[in-house]
Amino acid sequence: MSLTGEVCVVTGACGFLGRRLVKLLLEEEKVAEIRLLDRLVPTQLLQDLEDCRGDTKLSVLEGDIRDGDFLRKACRGASIVFHIAAIIDVTDSVEYSEIYGVNVKGTQLLLEACLQENVVSFIYTSSIEVMGPNPKGEPIVNGNEDTVYHSALKFAYSKTKREAEERTLKAHGDIVQNGSRLATCALRPMYIYGEGCRFLLGHAVDGLRNRNVLFRMSVPEALVNPVYVGNVAFAHLQAARALKDPQKRNNIGGKFYYVSDDTPHVSYSDFNHAMLAPLGFTIQEKLPVPLSLFYAFCLMMEVLCLMLRPFKRVAPPLSRQLLTMLNTPFSFSYQKASRHLGYAPRYSWDQARKRTVEWLASQLPQERERLMAK
Repeated sequence: MSLTGEVCVVTGACGFLGRRLVKLLLEEEKVAEIRLLDRLVPTQLLQDLEDCRGDTKLSVLEGDIRDGDFLRKACRGASIVFHIAAIIDVTDSVEYSEIYGVNVKGTQLLLEACLQENVVSFIYTSSIEVMGPNPKGEPIVNGNEDTVYHSALKFAYSKTKREAEERTLKAHGDIVQNGSRLATCALRPMYIYGEGCRFLLGHAVDGLRNRNVLFRMSVPEALVNPVYVGNVAFAHLQAARALKDPQKRNNIGGKFYYVSDDTPHVSYSDFNHAMLAPLGFTIQEKLPVPLSLFYAFCLMMEVLCLMLRPFKRVAPPLSRQLLTMLNTPFSFSYQKASRHLGYAPRYSWDQARKRTVEWLASQLPQERERLMAK
């Protein structure tokens, strides 16, 4: 089902995933307009998109996701909303009120704007972390949407993303102003990598500081399945196409879908090494200390930061929950997204790795210079 002639709103349009989705929409679909909604839209991004823009109108919408009036103006006359914008925080460095305001209240205000302005399709970018892993580190291997799991979420990020996802799915079928009904669905990508991934670049910088040796933070048997950003963007496009199809709309509306691809199942640390080994990096063979001592160290750091909290907000460099996430086997299948959305990875593992390595190679010289200048 084509999106020709549609008016699309993309929140978080200038972020890692958002800009990839915008470019894909321009390349694959003859949409009438794409509204780039973000706090700040760089002129360079618009220049980069100009070559593939064609006849599509690109509109810049700079504002706050917590501003209801701003969101109503952004949604006026639109038909599809891709809601990607969120605060991502797994270190407890952001105040809960701030992350809740953006991730939950912002989503609720955007849903209300859709109802008021007759938007009929809403695709929410959720996260694997709304599932877990839980504090006990109970594993999931090749799970699916029917997998039963006691999440017991700890991160504020995970909790707020989960609540926002629930509100999105609950809104499916709500009546919009003109009498039509809103259709919603949520996509739960695995850890997303690719060109522009700040987490990968951060690990590379840490490795540079450590004489090109990557720190091992996860045991090799803690297998996860990261997903390439280009494939996640394509899953969003397929979800929008499916929601537009009258025969599929009610079947997928109100549901969530895991998004993964054919990236090999490895630990987070070994994945970082797979990306950076072609650039001359090695990795520690073992964890710096046994896992039990690692947890004890994290506990001490959490207690210390908690004691400092009345005077200054300090985030521990590593928490017990983050350590659990890094050391828990946690992988999911994309087969339901394949059946319902027609999703299949657009990029192979070899293509995804090649593109990511090339991007990292382009970034490392300036990172080396920056470190030497300190």
